[in-house]
This record gives sequence, C-alpha cells and structure tokens, in this order.
Amino acid sequence: MTAAYFTDSCCDLPHSYAEERDLTIVPMSYRVDGVDYVDDYGLSLSYHDFYEKLRAGIPSSTSQVTSAQYEAAFTPALEAGRDVVCLAFSSALSSTYESALLAKRNLEERYPGRSVYVIDSLCASMGQGLLTHLMLNKRDEGLSTQEVVAWVEENKGRLCHWFTVYDLNHLKRGGRVSATAAFFGTMLSIKPVLHVDDQGRLIPMEKVKGRARSVQSLFDHMKQTAQENQTIFISHGDGEADALRLKEMIQQEFGIQDIRINFIGPIVGSHSGPDTLALFFLGAPR
Repeated sequence: MTAAYFTDSCCDLPHSYAEERDLTIVPMSYRVDGVDYVDDYGLSLSYHDFYEKLRAGIPSSTSQVTSAQYEAAFTPALEAGRDVVCLAFSSALSSTYESALLAKRNLEERYPGRSVYVIDSLCASMGQGLLTHLMLNKRDEGLSTQEVVAWVEENKGRLCHWFTVYDLNHLKRGGRVSATAAFFGTMLSIKPVLHVDDQGRLIPMEKVKGRARSVQSLFDHMKQTAQENQTIFISHGDGEADALRLKEMIQQEFGIQDIRINFIGPIVGSHSGPDTLALFFLGAPR
C-alpha cells in the first residue's frame, strides 16, 4: 500500500486541495479575543473576520501540534498497514517538527515493521504548501516512498520565500523588529522585505518605502533566482488585490499560468499581520 501523507495547517492549503490529493492536514490552534479556535480553513472564524480582529488591535496567539495529536492522526494509517510521511512546519519557527519526531519514535515502537518519515520542511505558509504540492506530485509520478522523501530533502532548500508585511507592529510583537523601528517605520511607510533562509529562519533582507515598491521587490527577487517554468504559490493576509497584481506581473514576465493564491492562515497571520503578501517558487539556493 502507498504511504499516507500528512502536513500541518501552517501549509495554508485549502481544504479542497487536501481532499483531492489524499492529504491529511493536522490542524494547529490559535487564540484570539479570548476564544480558542482550531485552524479549520476559516470555518470557525473566517479569514476576513480574523484579520479584522487584528486590524482592530486584538492580538492572537498560536499553539503547535502536539505529539499526541500526531499519534492520533498517524495511527489509523499504521493500523491499515501503511507507512506515514509527514512534512512539518519549519523547526526554526515552531516545535511542531519535534512533536512529530516524538510521535514517530513512539509509533515505530508500537508498530514494528512500519515506518514514519518526518521531514523538517524549513518552510512556512504556502512555501510549505508548495513543497507539499511538489512532494505529492512525485508520489503520483510513481516514485517509491523512500524516493519521494529523498527528493524532498534534496530540493527543499530551493523553495524560495519572499514576503512583505504592511504593518511593522505585528513583527514588533513577535520580536522581529524593535519598537523604535516599528514606530518610525510606520510613520515613514517603510515596508520590510523578508525571506526564509537555509535554516528555515525568518530574516529581514531590505526596507523599501511604500507598498508598491515592496510588491515590486518580491517580483524582482523572483526574476533573479527563479529557474524554470513552474507552479507558483502566492499567499496574502486578506489583501487579495495585491496578490492578483503580483500574479499578473509574473504572468506577463514569465508566461506562467499555474499560479495559485490563498489566504495566509491564522498561524502565520497571527505574527505577520493583515495585508502581508508572500511569494513562493523554486529557485536557486535561497
């Protein structure tokens, strides 16, 4: 039997995608305005309403997937005689990967002869989603489970993440910028451009003035490192107009048609804030 494939909800893939691709997405959770929510594709709290709360100054906190959750998710597949492949949120940004490793150790003792493969994606948001998409493509091309895992490990460092945030105060709360930088940056309409590095960490790369220039910067970075005609993912924090503008720029420059857009979910969105815009593609090393 083919292996069962899993990732966590930080991937920001839509529910319909998971159903179509035989993928299980293990939900993370978050707390906003005194209420605990499961990250359930915006069913319990719509993405728009979530971002409206952030715009109103209501903070949101997030929780990782626990090892017990992973064990509960993996067990039915193992009992059915299937191995498990789990692609986890970057270990530099969450302890979710460590939770999956603990579940692996416990379950492989309980189910000898079965294997649980846990991959540190070193990715976030739809960067993790795009790596998941490419992993499932390799599965569907007929590669063995071991070959699929090896391909992901070999190529995950090519998954480029470039994004810009609208309001520096959300990064300030997460300790990414100082309070002084956030204050003056907001006054001067400074928009940071960030990426995820080879260790899966969030790294500020440059500062530009104004939203239009920050969107252009994402496009410029893609022009510098994108290597081939490919599938592109774009995610946004309730700012679809900018995502569509970026999509049009890419289509006009590269002729790429397979460009998929979705919301940044509440796990990443709690820290990046409303109107964040992110671009993901395969390129030269990050």
